[in-house]
Amino acid sequence: MPNFDYENEKTALGYKYICGCDEAGRGPLCGPVVAAAVILSPDVEIEGLNDSKKLSEKKREALFDVIKEKAVAYAIAEATPEEIDEINILNASMLAMRRAVAALPVKADFALIDGNCSRGFDIPTETVVKGDAKSASIAAASILAKVTRDRGCAELDREYPEYGIAKHKGYPTKEHMDAVRKHGAAPIYRKSFLKFLDK
Repeated sequence: MPNFDYENEKTALGYKYICGCDEAGRGPLCGPVVAAAVILSPDVEIEGLNDSKKLSEKKREALFDVIKEKAVAYAIAEATPEEIDEINILNASMLAMRRAVAALPVKADFALIDGNCSRGFDIPTETVVKGDAKSASIAAASILAKVTRDRGCAELDREYPEYGIAKHKGYPTKEHMDAVRKHGAAPIYRKSFLKFLDK
């Protein structure tokens, strides 16, 4: 279960506001990549906090509001399909994360970044592989990012019902790829992710 070991380690080094940062939506064919940054106080308990992938949709939705209510600060940002095509998905994920950290209403002085890559932040960072299962603040960020991205998919589904986005959340399932082949790619698609159309 995620805990505050990483955050406490940084506090011991003199940092005051340590945020966790994670993204959702690297793999889908459409829509933005969404990132969240969260600063939690170690003395605030959020029951059931865990890696968003290990939680049911209902549990994530419930925790979404609890995290927003109990966090010292949080921010959610994104990078668009156009930006993903222009600078690639890894750089777009970093861009979304930097935007989230920069948008925090309480300025973080250290960021714990989920994964093994950290680029271009204007504060010190540490990468934590599988951080959403280890760090409480990264776990909280993973939930905010995932719920926001899933809600966005529900909106895209209403706008473009022919693709079935509410069901597969934009991921490249056979059903989804067949729908893109049949209907063509709407403006919400990441053109660099559609190489299967050339086959």
